[in-house]
Amino acid sequence: MSNNIAVIATGGKQYLVEPEKVIKIEKIEGNVGDSVNFSEVLVVSKNDQVSLGKPTVEGASVIGEILKQGRHKKVVGVRFKPKKRSKSAFGHRQMFTEVKIKEIK
Repeated sequence: MSNNIAVIATGGKQYLVEPEKVIKIEKIEGNVGDSVNFSEVLVVSKNDQVSLGKPTVEGASVIGEILKQGRHKKVVGVRFKPKKRSKSAFGHRQMFTEVKIKEIK
């Protein structure tokens, strides 16, 4: 890991990020090439100086660039009702956004 890392929260999940890292997050609005600003930064570490947020770090932000908008592979689920002889299958493809982290402020 580099000397410059952060923990961000987006889409109900938390991600450990560092500059030049590529992450897949829950879908956010934007086109490929757009800049994204994550203001919900929970932890920032720069040159062994650690800042913990309560709940977020004041004035901290992470800037990234959208690389791709897409969908994950299909996940198949089954609904089954016992004693009724009824069964139905369904599929789901979750949307995602691939983001490359540019810098941590």
